[in-house]
Amino acid sequence: PVHQPRRNQEENRSFNMAETHSLQDMRQQPAITAKVFIQRDYTNGTLCQFQTKFPAELENRIDKQQFEETISSLNNLYAEAEKLGGQSYLEGCLACLTAYTIFLCMETHYEKVLKKITKYIQEQNDKIYAPRGLLLTDPIERGLRVVEVTIYEDRSTGSGR
Repeated sequence: PVHQPRRNQEENRSFNMAETHSLQDMRQQPAITAKVFIQRDYTNGTLCQFQTKFPAELENRIDKQQFEETISSLNNLYAEAEKLGGQSYLEGCLACLTAYTIFLCMETHYEKVLKKITKYIQEQNDKIYAPRGLLLTDPIERGLRVVEVTIYEDRSTGSGR
């Protein structure tokens, strides 16, 4: 019985140390100052595409043309993913014939394009957005409802705005 309270104290200490460690990590990361959400554009029906209107919150962070080019590229990639063609038809037929077990060993056209979109967003973040204190979030992580742009504190100009 004497050892039990001592073990609990040691567990509490290790838990507190882990908590402190994660707080230190948080302090080293740049602070999030805002999030901007680019909404879906339903003017052409339910096709997955996003509004290309440039948000005012990004004005001093990124060039309007560069932002619109990114969103247009995303829209084109989603249009490619949803395009119905011979490959999609064949995938559907094979799925029916194999009771959908074909998808255990084969990626669909849609899944391939989603991977392409994830890679494109990572490249855009690395080359364009991250150096400007911005981060694009893959729309698939938000249920294809929005493109989320996270704005981080600009430490080079100070935190006061």
